[in-house]
Amino acid sequence: MQTLRLSLVDMNNGVPNEAVRCFRRLFAGFTARVRAANPRLSVQLEHVQPRNLGELPSPEANLVLSSGGPGSPHDGWDEPWCSGYRAFLDGVMERAARRPEDGPAAFLVCHSYEIAVQHFRFAAMTERPNLKFAIFPAYLTADGQRTDFLRPFGDRLFIWEHRAWQAVELDQRRMTAQGGALLATESRPGQTDKGEGLLGFRFGPGLEGTQFHPEADRPGVLAWIERPEHAEALKDAYGNSLYDRMMKTLADPGRLARTYALLIPGWLTERFNRLARARGLKPLAPPVQDMGEFEDDVPLAS
Repeated sequence: MQTLRLSLVDMNNGVPNEAVRCFRRLFAGFTARVRAANPRLSVQLEHVQPRNLGELPSPEANLVLSSGGPGSPHDGWDEPWCSGYRAFLDGVMERAARRPEDGPAAFLVCHSYEIAVQHFRFAAMTERPNLKFAIFPAYLTADGQRTDFLRPFGDRLFIWEHRAWQAVELDQRRMTAQGGALLATESRPGQTDKGEGLLGFRFGPGLEGTQFHPEADRPGVLAWIERPEHAEALKDAYGNSLYDRMMKTLADPGRLARTYALLIPGWLTERFNRLARARGLKPLAPPVQDMGEFEDDVPLAS
């Protein structure tokens, strides 16, 4: 019996969070689709915690989702867990380059992304003057719009951000030499009016990621916002007007909910279908958004 090996790399350093629930929910939905199409395929999921437990993902993992987490991306750089994690990233790219049809693939989010940006030296990772947290648009570059799992979003998508760091000062030469590409930015390409952050990269064969949180689902964001101290922090930072707009955005199925429904599921589907072709498995259709959670919502005013 063939086995599909999945890995959830939890970078939260033991801090309670919504992200692990979201990633597990995404993996569960993906696994159900895989098994429906391939009932004889065994699917195994590991959950490892590098920062607090020193655990590293298995080199046998086929598809990896690696999370964000608290603190500075510079902390612990020379500790065994971080050295091991960076070696794991190198290993994914090396194996994916050797075996493009069925090599491993990893998607990196926030803290994991920040480590990769520094490791591959695609950009400078600098501390922001203030924490950025709320729902914002991100803008896709031409390369982003040509990328399969981002193609459904056109030139922009809505994202949950919660970050004190940013990737800036792109090193185009290093990125190109490694076969990488810039996929998303904080402002429209060629502009910096909304910020200079470089929000998404293809780092090379088998390795992609985003500074923002595509795993953020509507229940998780609502749970975060509905805590009084968080609601007050949002209003203090951005004003009542943005707070109200963000609450309306959460009720719009074409915004954050669309990102959750299509981005990581699209990446998982694309990567699985490569494996399926090489292994003689049945491929998956593109993911579709479940609109059931919006059926009782009051329509937004135009």
